[in-house]
Amino acid sequence: MNLDSPIKSIKGIGPKTEQLFAAAGVYTVGDILLYFPRDYERYPEICGVDGIVEDRKNAIFVRTQRAPSLNARSRMQTAVLDVAGEEKKMRILWFRSPYIRSVVKPQESYVFVGKVTRKQDIYYMEQPEVMSLEKYREIQKTLQPVYPLTKGLTNNLVRKTVMTAIREQDLEMEYLPEDVRARNHLSEYNFALANIHMPADEQSCIAARNRFVFDEFFFFILAMQMTKDSSAVLPNRWRLGSMDFVHSLTEKLPYRLTDAQERTLKQVLEDLRSDTLMQRLIQGDVGSGKTIIAFLAMLDCASSGYQSAMMAPTDVLARQHYQKMKKLCEDFDLHFPVVLLTGSLGARERREAYERIAREPAALIIGTHALIQEKVNYRDLALVITDEQHRFGVKQRESFFFKGGQPHIMVMSATPIPRTLAIILYGDLDISVIDEVPAQRKAIKNCVVDTSSRQAAYRFMEKQIRQGHQVYIICPLVEASEHAEGENVLEYSERLREIFPADIVIGCLHGKMKPEEKNRVMEDFLDNRIQILVSTTVVEVGVDVPNATAIMIENAERYGLAQLHQLRGRVGRSDHQSYCILMQGKEQKTKNRRLEILNSSNDGFYIAGEDLKLRGPGDFFGIRQSGDFQFRLADIYQDADLLSRASYEVSVLMKEDPKLAGKEHQALKNRLKSLSGSGYSLLNL
Repeated sequence: MNLDSPIKSIKGIGPKTEQLFAAAGVYTVGDILLYFPRDYERYPEICGVDGIVEDRKNAIFVRTQRAPSLNARSRMQTAVLDVAGEEKKMRILWFRSPYIRSVVKPQESYVFVGKVTRKQDIYYMEQPEVMSLEKYREIQKTLQPVYPLTKGLTNNLVRKTVMTAIREQDLEMEYLPEDVRARNHLSEYNFALANIHMPADEQSCIAARNRFVFDEFFFFILAMQMTKDSSAVLPNRWRLGSMDFVHSLTEKLPYRLTDAQERTLKQVLEDLRSDTLMQRLIQGDVGSGKTIIAFLAMLDCASSGYQSAMMAPTDVLARQHYQKMKKLCEDFDLHFPVVLLTGSLGARERREAYERIAREPAALIIGTHALIQEKVNYRDLALVITDEQHRFGVKQRESFFFKGGQPHIMVMSATPIPRTLAIILYGDLDISVIDEVPAQRKAIKNCVVDTSSRQAAYRFMEKQIRQGHQVYIICPLVEASEHAEGENVLEYSERLREIFPADIVIGCLHGKMKPEEKNRVMEDFLDNRIQILVSTTVVEVGVDVPNATAIMIENAERYGLAQLHQLRGRVGRSDHQSYCILMQGKEQKTKNRRLEILNSSNDGFYIAGEDLKLRGPGDFFGIRQSGDFQFRLADIYQDADLLSRASYEVSVLMKEDPKLAGKEHQALKNRLKSLSGSGYSLLNL
């Protein structure tokens, strides 16, 4: 069995289980080995029945009086065990598990582990793990992996499959040069693989994670550097006319561009007319006015008879850009064709879009990933703009690069990253920073509260809605989970429907919904058919709803500063006063330093710098804090030191062997080529 073997080659994986893993994007042995835990948990301290705490995982030590009884009338063959302390009573249930009667015997001692709920005076524990006291004491010393799950997958199934794969597959050959590992104190690959999934102790877990984080950064930067070296000197074959056309458009805008926008626009216009192709990152805080710079650059190309394309991360955002570009052309009395292409278009609409793209030389094309489909044939595509770069990556830029006949590349990101990190992460791009917000925007008013203020927050939200505005509420979870504490979207939205009047429509949005469902909900919110949107962080990048004036983030202490700032950026997108309520969870007794920083500033670049200072090496047990670049494990703030180390090692390697031609780098070269779906094919290795 090797890394490319299908997952069904692992013992115990049948056709049904294979389908469950496929839904989670796991198809091969290599995929399951890199299906990293999203968190780790320790088993709780042992208590008696009187010591149990509801809505939390408990480990209860019990000496049984009798074996579980079987409820014969239950269709699920429910086994029931009633236990009692001096003050509390608890009922333990096992569904479809009649065999449990042969496991749990009378007059024996056991530790039952599971989440406890309460109904009236009786506590319940369903489907608990059953262990001897000795076994529990041993397992208490370990860190237990908690995996990301999709419907049908259980944590135990993933854990068992991973461990079987580790045992059965051949050891992987180490690919990092020994001197690189030694300089950076990195563990050997096979040790890291075993200990990222089932760490022997906390130090082994840290060592394993550091190795994989370093690898992610190393290969990301290596690919970027090799891409830059291969494309930095490509000649610019596009011949644009005078800049006067764009300058005349800026005079017609209903507002004045900020100095930062003027500076960035000048750099873009000069790039479009330079001897080599533009590869530029436009980095600007939420609401800083990046989109108008992109639109003006597209109009610049159109005025010279060339096409341009902007790719957005969601259907809804692409449609918004499309509508805004059409209105801009109408306001400027311009007659350039504006074309929309997204995956949600009907067959006839898609066909018409393909035809227009193929024949209209000055088309302004806006869409989603559909823009890089094989059926799309561009005609003189001079400029490609990707919105929210970390949602795309190198591969999409490569697809545009070859489909469009080597266009200019502009990347826009609303994630404020300290310049030192941005230079590393966007090593193949020149960087422009828009560090001002338009004068007409009012600063968002922030407050940090605990759960005792929730009812007051609801009253404030209703007041905003009665004034004609809309509200976001962000929850960390989609549904209730025994592995994570926090508010969840499904139960929360149901609760709100009982609290708010019936004429206030409450919508629900999360990442497990189908794309068409998400689009429908967001469009309903955009059109004010939904007044309160309860969502996970899926709205972090998605749509511009100027009418939304308040956002409440539940369990705000769970997020990193960068992500909180991105979420807050969903409001404050008009001249209306906007508000952000940061709700600390009920377990938080002291003020959270991150939340206080966010409370005191709306400056994304200041916040990014403070986030960098706050992160520590022991901070990684839990949800990865920043969503940038879609690394599996790495966090650009928390792991800034490893990012810098990886960058240094790549620079050394590029000086020694820029083509990885040496025999000593063969394993490294093979590893780079094997990384599927990461866009590294551009490197022509």
